[in-house]
Amino acid sequence: MIKKSLLLPALFFLTAAGAFAQQKVVADKIVGIVGDKIILKSELGIAIQDMIRNNNGQEVKGVDECSILDNMLIQKALVLQAEKDSLPVSEEEVEAEVEQRIRYFINMYGGKEAFEQIAQRTVYQAKQDFLIPIREQRLATAMRNKIVEDIKITPQEVKEYFEKMKKNNLRFYESEMQLSQLVLYPKASRDIERLSIDELNEYKRQVESGQKKFDVLARLYSDDPGSKEKGGEIALSRSDSKMWDPVFFATAFRLKEGQVSPVIKSKFGYHIIQMVSRSGDDAIVRHILKIPPITEPEIAEVSTMLDSVRNLLVAGTMGFGEAIARFSADNPKWSTDDISKSTAGQVMGKDGSTFLTISEMDKDMVLLLKNSNLKPGEYSKPTSFTDERGKKGVRIVLMVSKSEPHTENLKDDYNRVAQRALDEKKSAALEKWFGTKIPTFYIMIDGDYKTCSNLSKWQTGATAGN
Repeated sequence: MIKKSLLLPALFFLTAAGAFAQQKVVADKIVGIVGDKIILKSELGIAIQDMIRNNNGQEVKGVDECSILDNMLIQKALVLQAEKDSLPVSEEEVEAEVEQRIRYFINMYGGKEAFEQIAQRTVYQAKQDFLIPIREQRLATAMRNKIVEDIKITPQEVKEYFEKMKKNNLRFYESEMQLSQLVLYPKASRDIERLSIDELNEYKRQVESGQKKFDVLARLYSDDPGSKEKGGEIALSRSDSKMWDPVFFATAFRLKEGQVSPVIKSKFGYHIIQMVSRSGDDAIVRHILKIPPITEPEIAEVSTMLDSVRNLLVAGTMGFGEAIARFSADNPKWSTDDISKSTAGQVMGKDGSTFLTISEMDKDMVLLLKNSNLKPGEYSKPTSFTDERGKKGVRIVLMVSKSEPHTENLKDDYNRVAQRALDEKKSAALEKWFGTKIPTFYIMIDGDYKTCSNLSKWQTGATAGN
């Protein structure tokens, strides 16, 4: 059965990552063809190696050359039909994704020079290597979406699907919660901010006088955990300017190679920046971040103010959305949480879900919920916490909903069951589509894979290779 595969979205990414990690080019051969689209033996091996590498050295259950080749054939067929149907793919979006992937590898390998050495190609050549696979990935997605765009599910179909599931073991769900939060970050006192600025000015002086190297100081003193171990080094690109603090980004691109900026203030704290290298719209910089420490008086002041807000919320004289909107603007005493502001306070999981289990929450949130024993509709007292960046904040948490641990049922889990039923219906539609299309494609599968049972569906139009 041609299923809605999880391999397809990641397949190119893993293959490309592995290709850049290869130091030598080995003898290759074509193991599959769909129309004029070819699949190489090396692509299968690289994909498997990278899946194992990304699974902490363990083999991925159910993933082997047969399953990967199957998915590659599926993707090539979708691309071929998308081209025949002239489905639109934005070249600007393709190029933007290429830029994003290249920056990922540059950061992963520790800089442009290290990337080019490992990849054995220039950044420009690597970008050209990415263009076709990313364009094909987008075409395949567009074709799949077109095939299933009219597939809908009715309540009766959901009920019938659930009745069939009863014959097997139904899923068990832990307690899940929907939470909203109002988060404020107290600002450090001016005296403490002055100390951070003075520290950075001293680091700048030491670098410019030749006493110390910038990367050494960054490893010792930067408060940025993401770049500290790499000597403060990060990759920037003008195409990604919206992802960065505007003051930081603009300052970085005004620097000449080797130059160190004055102390600047961003939403994260205070920085000095050094330009390492620049090529057109791309740059490698180093920075040292100092986050002025927050003391108990600042936390207490914001907590007192939020306690007054909580009283209004509990009394019903202020709605939670109104509170988020009212405190979304910065204040001399605090700054706000950009993520909570953009989601109207709703706490989101890593997968974008609003339903969270305890394991998906930060440790301070777990402790808050344990101590407050909130029920749906209740607000926590203002509670201090430390976020993943090391910043101290104070928050009020609203328990929107809470489910008890339970076995899957239609009353509590209708949306989940409906989504799985819809996915299976779409999968069946895709299989039907492939059943009609496979005989119309020229297909070649190398003889080494004739024993792969999952490839039997391709044999209608395939000729065994030597």
